[in-house]
Amino acid sequence: MAQKLLRLIAAPANWCGLGLAIAVLVLKSLGFLGNLGLGVAVLGYAVGFVVGGLWLGFPSTKAPAWEELQFRDEGDAREAMERALDGVRRLTEFNPENRIPASLQARVLELCKALEELLRQWERSKGTLSLQDSFHARHIAISYLPEALNTYLSIPARYATTRVLDNGKTAVDTFKDTVADLEAKVRQLGDDLAAQDAHAFLVHSKFLSQKFAPPGAEAPALTLPRSKESKP
Repeated sequence: MAQKLLRLIAAPANWCGLGLAIAVLVLKSLGFLGNLGLGVAVLGYAVGFVVGGLWLGFPSTKAPAWEELQFRDEGDAREAMERALDGVRRLTEFNPENRIPASLQARVLELCKALEELLRQWERSKGTLSLQDSFHARHIAISYLPEALNTYLSIPARYATTRVLDNGKTAVDTFKDTVADLEAKVRQLGDDLAAQDAHAFLVHSKFLSQKFAPPGAEAPALTLPRSKESKP
C-alpha cells in the first residue's frame, strides 16, 4: 500500500495538479480571483492532474515490471532456476521503454539459454561441481542475473546511456561487462563438467580395451587427462 501511495505522489500528473492548484492559491492571495472560493484550487488541481496525465502519463498503482523481478533460492533448485530464467527472459523481451540496446538484449537472452543448457548438462553429467560452483550456478540464474537486470532498469534511460559512473563507464557499458562476466562463468562451469565426463569416458574406454584384449596381448595404454579442477 505504501509503495502504491509513493508512486502516486511521485507521478508527474500529481505534480502538475499540485502546481496548478498552488498557482490558483497564489493568485487568490494576491486578490486576482476576487470572491472565488478555495474550490477553485481543487478545480485547478483536477485540471492540472488531467493535463499532466494526458501529457506525461497517468500514475499507475502497479509496480514496474522490473520491480517484480525478485526470486528466492528456495524449494526445488531446478524449478527456482527455471522460474527465474523465465522471468528474466520475459522482461528482457518486453524491454520496458527500450532501455536495453538490441545487441545487449540478444546477449541476455542467449545467457538465459546457456544457463538452461548448463542445467540440463549438469543433470545428465557424471561429473560434479564444487560446493562453491554449485552455489554460483544456482545464483547466477536466481539472483545475480535478475538483480543486475533489475538494478539496470531502475536507472533512467538517458542517465544509463550518457552519464559516466565512478568506474569510468556508463551504466549500459557496466551492464555489458556484468553480462560478460556471467557468460564467462557459465562457460567455465560447462567446461568443467565436460572435462570430467571426458575423463570418465576415457577411463571406461581403457577398461574395455583391457577387458577384451586378445590373450597375451597388452592393451594399448591410454593417457588419461586429469579432470579440470573447478575454479572458485
